Order: sequence, then C-alpha cells, then structure tokens
Amino acid sequence: MPDAASARVQLDQLKLTNREATLARVAEVINRQSPAGAQLLLDIRGQSLAVQAAIGDTSLETGDWVKVMRAGNELQLMGKLAQAPEAGIARALAQRLPWQQSIDSGLAKLLATLTQGLRQDPLPGQLPSARPAQPLPEGARLAIEQLVNRLPSGNGLTPGSGSESATTQQVRQWLSESGLFAESRLAQNPTAQLPDLKLALGRVITALLASQGSTPEQFNRLTPIATPELMQAPLQFPQPMTTPAARSDGEPPSVGQMLRLLAGMLNRITVNQLHSQVLTARGGGDATAPASTLLLDLPWLTPQNEPRLAQVRIEQYPEDHESGRKTTSSTATEWRLSLAMDLDDAGPLHFDIALRQQSVSARVWAEKQMTLRKVNQELPALRQSLTDLGLEVTDLECRRGTPQSSVTRLEHRLVDTRA
Repeated sequence: MPDAASARVQLDQLKLTNREATLARVAEVINRQSPAGAQLLLDIRGQSLAVQAAIGDTSLETGDWVKVMRAGNELQLMGKLAQAPEAGIARALAQRLPWQQSIDSGLAKLLATLTQGLRQDPLPGQLPSARPAQPLPEGARLAIEQLVNRLPSGNGLTPGSGSESATTQQVRQWLSESGLFAESRLAQNPTAQLPDLKLALGRVITALLASQGSTPEQFNRLTPIATPELMQAPLQFPQPMTTPAARSDGEPPSVGQMLRLLAGMLNRITVNQLHSQVLTARGGGDATAPASTLLLDLPWLTPQNEPRLAQVRIEQYPEDHESGRKTTSSTATEWRLSLAMDLDDAGPLHFDIALRQQSVSARVWAEKQMTLRKVNQELPALRQSLTDLGLEVTDLECRRGTPQSSVTRLEHRLVDTRA
C-alpha cells in the first residue's frame, strides 16, 4: 500500500478490525514479477482492494479464495482456501455461455433435414455450394425421428379430461427426459437407448460422425454455432420469449454445420445443468434464497409439428424464507414454479405459482390484451379446479405485461464461497 495512513483508511472502510481475519477473492493478478511482490486486486466484502503481496511459493490465480488478517495497517496472507466445488462449476459454466444454441431453433433445423437432406462438406478449394444435398444417412434419420417422436405434443394434454394422475405422470416424464438429468439417468441405467433429450442429440451426432468416418475427438474440436439472443442476458432465466422463426426452406446445411449446431444445443442443456448446480450451491447459506433450483428448457411440438419451447424454473424453499427462521418441519417446504412460453395466437405467457402445504397462489402474465381477457374469464374455473383438489387458493390473478426477472451475476454471486 502507498502509505500507512492510506492503508488504515482503506482497511477501516472494510470494517476490518485489528487481528480480524476474513475471506478475499483474487479478482486479478496484475503483476507477478514486481520486486515488491505480486500485485493483486482483491475483492473483500464487496469492495476492491489493490495490494502488494509477498506470497512466497503460494500459487494464486484469478478466482482463488484466500484468508487474510489485518495486522495493524497491513493485510497478512494466512493461506489459500481449497477450491470450492461451485467455483469449478462456475468456470465450466462461463466457458460454455458464449456457445449456446436455442433448443427450439436447433430442433427446427434438424426437422428440416428430414426432407432437405444435408450437403457434404466441401473439399479444400471447393465452393460450399459445389456439392449437392444428399438424403440423411439412415442412422441419422432414425435417430432424429426417434427424438421427434419422444417430444411432448400440443395435443398431448386435454384440459378437463379428469385424468389428473395420468396428466401428472406425463408431465413428470417430460421433465425427466428434458436432458437436465442425463448423467444421473445414465449412472442408474447405463443403456444407450434412454429416452433423454441430451442422449438423443448424442445419438444423432454419433450417426453423423459415423457417416463421415469421423471420431468423437474430431467433434470436440468443432466450434459450436450460437444463438445471439442467448448472449443478451446469458444468465437470465426464463429468457425473454421471442416468436420462433419459420422453418427455413433455403440451402440445406452441410454435415459440419449440423454438427456445430448440435454442439451448441448440447451446450445449452449443459449450461442449464451447471447454472442449476451453482444456484443451488449459492443458496445453501442464505435464508432468503432457494435451497435448490432447477432450470429446464422443455421443447414441445405444435399440432403443425413445429418446435416450440417452454422454459421452466423450479425452486424449493425448505424454511420460513421471509423471516429467515429455520424450521424442522418438512411440510413447511415451499415450492415455486415459473413457466414461460410463447403461443402463436395467445402470445407470450408467464406463470408464477407458489405452493406451501395446502396453500397455493398463482399469477399469470399476458402481453396481449385479448389473452388477458380470456385468462381472466377462466380464472374462476381454475380456482374451482384447485379447490376441488383440496387446495386453499390464497391469490389468483392475471396481469398485463411480463414479470420483472432477477438476473444472476456471474462475476460475484455465481462464484460466491462462504466460510
């Protein structure tokens, strides 16, 4: 630090008393070769502090956590913390964020190949359009058809049919096959034919690679094709809904382009898996945060066989999160569900539902005035249906517009580690 007075002021601003220890995150390693020691930028209690550090043989990297103690007007390095699991998850998440492909648009292009076929990748020096499109290899066609046949359909649920148990089982199956639980399902049953979205995309990739005589190592070297909209607010979930683009009738993609597209789709599912894990780890020590979070992109097909997307966020609060008072009663668990989707006629819709014991509340957001009127007309019937299930409806309303979303910050909260 430049002088004792300046150092004292900065340490006092951190509310760090003499001999008090705290945790700091290495935000940046500015200069490792300085004669006075490494120059570091530390994040301490939400504030940045530039320091000269004599770290000896300790190897420090950006993102590392260290324990420091105030000794007079100096900070002493007490030691480096072992790498927290969520920090590694956060790094993996950050690496994949720029390379995500939206699941619905990716599926639309996959469906188009069933009729358009694929072009072979051009030879060196050859124009991309010089090689005509060919029908899909049989293995790839079969894998895509099996994937599509497993997708939820807009005709799959009939309101008022009276078969609540069957409907519940169907929804549970769709969620379990969303791709978010692929690795867990493989661990329980290592068969390659599990009806899981992530595994199904892998089977399409394997078939395309086999048709080219390529290996998985070559696939890993491909740069995934990304959807630009996913980078506008990469950690916002649900994402702002947009009207899906019509299926392209233009030039069929090449095998290489389709493999890159599939790589982006796999990244999207992996981002949701990693983001769910980090949000769950982050909430572990915060009485106001959910104890567990699941983020899912659930693709489905319209009656016209066009892919659409439902974004689902499920949060569990196993305590009195409003007052921060812990409870030992498992029945006090509160579940919150957010569901966002864009329907062709009704437009963007967003549902927020909270369930605690037998008490339920729901709020629906609609952007179109016509949809707002229709939903309000159906609310009494919905209230009666919930009451018939034995639930106490505490709040039920529909509002115009979209709810205010909370955005996870990657820089601090996502890699937060608690002592």
